[in-house]
Amino acid sequence: MDITDGPLLCFPGLNSSCRRQPRPHVETTLLYTLLAAISLLTVTLNLLVIISISHFQQLHTPTNALLLSLAVSDLVVGLLVMPINSVLHWERCWLLGDVMCALATYVSFCLISVSVGSMVLISIDRYMAICDPLLYSSKITLNKAKISICLCWACSLLYNGCILTGHLGQPDRFSSCHGECVLVISPITGIVDLFITFLGPCTVMVVLYMRVFVVAISQQRVIRLQTATATVTLAATTKRSERKAGRTLGIVICVFLMCFCPYYYPSLAGQDTSTSVSYSVVLSWIMLINSCANPLIYALFYPWFRKAIKLIITVKILQPHSRQEKVL
Repeated sequence: MDITDGPLLCFPGLNSSCRRQPRPHVETTLLYTLLAAISLLTVTLNLLVIISISHFQQLHTPTNALLLSLAVSDLVVGLLVMPINSVLHWERCWLLGDVMCALATYVSFCLISVSVGSMVLISIDRYMAICDPLLYSSKITLNKAKISICLCWACSLLYNGCILTGHLGQPDRFSSCHGECVLVISPITGIVDLFITFLGPCTVMVVLYMRVFVVAISQQRVIRLQTATATVTLAATTKRSERKAGRTLGIVICVFLMCFCPYYYPSLAGQDTSTSVSYSVVLSWIMLINSCANPLIYALFYPWFRKAIKLIITVKILQPHSRQEKVL
């Protein structure tokens, strides 16, 4: 394999420039192709989710509004965070300047917070739908869901602005050479962020879904004992639909935990990953792949998503009155 000879500098001619690590061209090409494919797939699938929920009026529900918020954050991850991370981790050079270093870190942290917040809101939504179905339609409305989403995004922007104040003000203060984008968070800030961004929300999600699981099992037993009248059949169908949606979103949250737990595990175990760049990169990409996994789960378990995709691909959404198309 051909490897470029001699030391490579991020900024040739600048003595204080960081050095690039020479890598085989074949290995570089294969890696960039794989990462580009993951990024493109993430953007495409989440864009389909956004178009589906936004276009078809039948999908304008509180639950789908939360899914839309999650899809928007996942779309930005695939569009910006994945490409930037792949270049930064592989080339070991930051060529976009200090301002973009600060903004890229800030955007990445905000998107993580929005994803976590959306998952918590989804858990609350499913808890209300299954555990308190009679009052669900009055307590959980589309407008309330939109307000919750706006608060989620606003709190994420404000919270991450607070914990990254030093980095945003002086992004190069921990850089040892030109061409580095380094973020250092104090231990106290790291512990607070660990609880607010991961441990607290995960505890809420697990507790709510355990409650949902118990209630869903009890409802299933009641339905089996009920007589087969028209009213009961309709009620049973509604409950089955809610349980199915709850089960699907439960899978989404389980996948979310599986992708995020490895990233936060070193912090919980007291391990330092700063000395092992490759290990840190793998953990970061496992977390980022969650943005691609969510729409894949929708495609597997949501018939309305598959039907919406067909209408989008065949350009039938451009036809008159396509917004009223029945996809459920």
